Amino acid sequence: MTLITRRSALALTTGALAAPYVLRYGLRPAQAATGVLRIIPHADLKNVDPIWTTAYITRNHGYMVYDTLFSMDQSLTPQPQMVDSWATSDDKITWTFVLRDGLKWHDGAPVTAEDCVASLKRWGRRDGMGQKLMDATASLVATDEKTIVLTLKEPYGLVLESIGKISSNVPFMMPKRLADTDPFEQVPEIIGSGPFKFSKDEWVPGSKVVYVKNEAYVPRDEPVSAASGGKIPKADRIEWLYIPDANTAMNALISGEVDYYEAPPPDLIPILNQSAGVKTEVLDPLGNQGMLRMNHLHPPFNKLKARQAVLKAIDQIEYMQAGIGNPDFYKECLSFYACGSPLETMAGTEMIAKRDVEGAKALLAESGYAGETVVILQATDIPVLNAASLVTAKNLRDIGMTVELQAMDWSTVTSRRASKEPPSAGGWNVFHTWWIGGDIANPITHTGLSCGGVERAWFGWPDDAEIEAMRDAFSKETDPAKQKAIAEAIQVRNFEHVVTHGNYGTWFNPVAYRDNVEGLIKSPVQFFWNMSKTA
Repeated sequence: MTLITRRSALALTTGALAAPYVLRYGLRPAQAATGVLRIIPHADLKNVDPIWTTAYITRNHGYMVYDTLFSMDQSLTPQPQMVDSWATSDDKITWTFVLRDGLKWHDGAPVTAEDCVASLKRWGRRDGMGQKLMDATASLVATDEKTIVLTLKEPYGLVLESIGKISSNVPFMMPKRLADTDPFEQVPEIIGSGPFKFSKDEWVPGSKVVYVKNEAYVPRDEPVSAASGGKIPKADRIEWLYIPDANTAMNALISGEVDYYEAPPPDLIPILNQSAGVKTEVLDPLGNQGMLRMNHLHPPFNKLKARQAVLKAIDQIEYMQAGIGNPDFYKECLSFYACGSPLETMAGTEMIAKRDVEGAKALLAESGYAGETVVILQATDIPVLNAASLVTAKNLRDIGMTVELQAMDWSTVTSRRASKEPPSAGGWNVFHTWWIGGDIANPITHTGLSCGGVERAWFGWPDDAEIEAMRDAFSKETDPAKQKAIAEAIQVRNFEHVVTHGNYGTWFNPVAYRDNVEGLIKSPVQFFWNMSKTA
């Protein structure tokens, strides 16, 4: 039997599995009020601070409740959002931003420039792109209630692209009292100024998240385009219902108990396409790139050749067949930059063009591997990550490594990966994740390419001063041809001297929804404003 046939056979016998969720939330198809949208998200929400974590489920939560100074349109061009007007000095050193009228926090207090300055500074300590902007900043101050003045040390080519960043970490604005929280700790309260309010009293980690319309929100007048334009909260209430079993989730959508399924496994798409009242669609044109992240702090991956050995053991098609299945939704692409983006390149990929088990074994021996157990954090509730963990475990065993898979849900992975302790003391050696194309389009947005070590790099903590210098040069360069040359040089050095991570393939996630749902937004990020349903 093929995977699709197994899924299909199981689906025919699991229609009743949706019943526990119906009873749990009191849902019935006939009760599907047009003012309530019921969503099955791609993961459980356990961590609610989108500056503390890069997890996409927390980013999506952030977009529900927070707003941004600038935001990206469908062409990934920054557009004003909370900002009404801005000006730049002739020497490109001083940037002045004036906030829109009528902005209020969910607790009723007015949004001030001082709030936004504190928010940018907190974001700038955690996010790789934010760190680069803060490195180039001489001062960032509020000169009155609505005016923010950014003074640079020298011209910087990515100011608006940075503060309008579309994905993790997004520079969301918070009240100063919350933005003053240590960025390595989560904020104690969720108060934003965005189109929806977080209903903390109804939040049940592992089950349900509720958002209610922010009646005081004043959307922009421009048409919606990805993250930009008028964010109109058309639904009175949005409920995220976490249903980890894919067949149960599918049946809940088919029966009309939920309205939208964010990340159905691709092998279920044929069934959904044949179901009355259900539509499927790919909203993200760039897709996702898989990341196999290794911990540079502890053996065996504190040695370059051990990390290179892992790369040589990767066959992207093997990963994609295991995790995605349907070739209509995946492709092979070796570039560290998003496939289909202007910086996509094959530079330096010769060493990984074909899986080479014997070459990997030789590199592992040269690394001095001493039989240490490799701890892989296995996210069992996200099919593509679960499959990637199993494939990596097999590959590492094939080249002679001892492997321990530690099963957990994705939210636990996003907490555990922050640990710098040895694997034997609650740390880790490998975890798998993915990035949307907009996050990895260049060396600055690509958090995974940050090489700032234990103080500044993303989880895994690679450390390479030369890549950091090249990333700085990229951020200051305005000539696209020279930027591309720098990006290629970074990729080559990464393969030869660093290996921040492995790329295990590119895929596209279709969404599924009831045919009475309207207002879906084409974007690499999932948004729920402007979305509504008819009776």
